[in-house]
Amino acid sequence: MANADKPARFSHANIETNNFLMIVLILLTVAVGGLVEIVPLFFQTSTTQPVAGLKPYTPLQLAGRDIYIREGCYNCHSQMIRPLRAETLRYGHYSTAGEFVYDHPFQWGSKRTGPDLHRVGGKYSDEWHRLHLENPRDLVPESNMPAYSWLAKGALDPADMAPKMRALRRVGVPYTDAEIAAAGAEVKGKSDLDALVAYLQVLGTALK
Repeated sequence: MANADKPARFSHANIETNNFLMIVLILLTVAVGGLVEIVPLFFQTSTTQPVAGLKPYTPLQLAGRDIYIREGCYNCHSQMIRPLRAETLRYGHYSTAGEFVYDHPFQWGSKRTGPDLHRVGGKYSDEWHRLHLENPRDLVPESNMPAYSWLAKGALDPADMAPKMRALRRVGVPYTDAEIAAAGAEVKGKSDLDALVAYLQVLGTALK
């Protein structure tokens, strides 16, 4: 009779009063739930195949992407347009995973102190972007974005490009040996500002 009154090992009372058991079961539940959501994405064409027309970043664009990350641009600018009417009316076609298969890591984000930049490519001229980066308030008086005047003085190092592109090729970006060999020459004499503008001008241009 004593055994009949004893709570089962995984009874509600036992789980609530045993901290270790509660933690193990929570971790197990989260792990299983995460796997169920994440694993199928590795086998869906829409998340693993590039959209038609998508090309890997050129050496100059790739250098610009690194500067975008280095300067913390992602802290204020998302690169994810949600599939909501208000979003698409303002920014254009919503973001798709196939547009970011060559990004490691992608820059979707969620916070927007400034506008979304996913479809900014081709929206303004190179000169507009240069002026905006050097002093945003010359073009947008209400902007609270800091000026990035030093970018025009920073020079790209051609020797950095080939190792970066070889590393990206290992994770699936289809750079050829010829493209990697020519990468240094393509960025020689270019500034950080040149690179960042080149990167901004390609954002969202693969899918219109």
